Amino acid sequence: MPPPWKETIMQQRELGRSGLRVSAIGLGCMGMSWSYGPAGDKHEMIALIRAAVERGVTFFDTAEVYGPLLNEELVGEALEPFRGNVVIATKFGFAPGEGDTNRWNTLNSRPEHIREAVEGSLKRLRVDSIDLLYQHRVDPNVPIEDVAGAVKTLVDEGKVKHFGMSEAGVETLRRAHAVQPVAALQSEYSLWWREPEREILPTCKELGIGFVPFSPLGKGFLTGKIDASTTFARDDFRSVVPRFSANARSTNQQLVDRVVTLAGRKGVTPARIALAWLLAQSDWIVPIPGTTKLHRLEENIGAADVDLTAADLADIEQELAGVDVVGERYPAALEAMTGR
Repeated sequence: MPPPWKETIMQQRELGRSGLRVSAIGLGCMGMSWSYGPAGDKHEMIALIRAAVERGVTFFDTAEVYGPLLNEELVGEALEPFRGNVVIATKFGFAPGEGDTNRWNTLNSRPEHIREAVEGSLKRLRVDSIDLLYQHRVDPNVPIEDVAGAVKTLVDEGKVKHFGMSEAGVETLRRAHAVQPVAALQSEYSLWWREPEREILPTCKELGIGFVPFSPLGKGFLTGKIDASTTFARDDFRSVVPRFSANARSTNQQLVDRVVTLAGRKGVTPARIALAWLLAQSDWIVPIPGTTKLHRLEENIGAADVDLTAADLADIEQELAGVDVVGERYPAALEAMTGR
């Protein structure tokens, strides 16, 4: 059993005009089970998730593909004592490749598969209804109207409360929203990936859709703890990301150096500057940094208390103007699945 719940109040934000209110900073749970090296100790990760609740975090992000399946089970067990007091977001949209149940590398958003995925997620998360259900990636073989319609049916049945999308383009987002209101769009956004500012964020504002940045710390790069000499294990996703090649990191160091300088002026860590900057962009933006360490969790949560003035934000823009980030953010096969 978890220790007595000593709730700390963190400022809350509404995701767009959905009515879904969550803590200003959420917790991305993927790395506890998958993608960034060996999975963390289950009991330690459960303790970390519960520590996040005690510190005011009410928004937790997972997906059936993380693990696969293991991360949902972890999150479900950790948050079961807090049911009704937290918001859990999960995702559908991938399926195992033929002959290899451990490689979930096939897109599948067929309506019948969505229902199967939701039934499985409900059991693993130990809930009666999924608070926020994202389509993990747009499936070009299934009309988005069919996807949104399938989720709408699940909403009507009470198995899902809110519909979300991840890495969807503007046209696809609009078409889905016309069938079933989209509460939140989750995509990468940070000081070193600002592409959403061009079309995505204005569209979210127009339609009343919340925005949830994943990798808000640039997969760790914006913390200032990674440089050209850092090595990544083969089971660390960053080992195959072009932006994390040694040459790219060496070039991109100029961005981190400037963030470190800005953080020093403000008397906070680079991670807190990066997260506070995201929070300052709009009050319907809720970043979900991930971690497996308590001190990093506390560092990230502290960003909610960093007040960036208009002068601070202008200073950040001036310092980072003209800094070009090099390297693609995904290997080619994954990059092809984004932005449709």
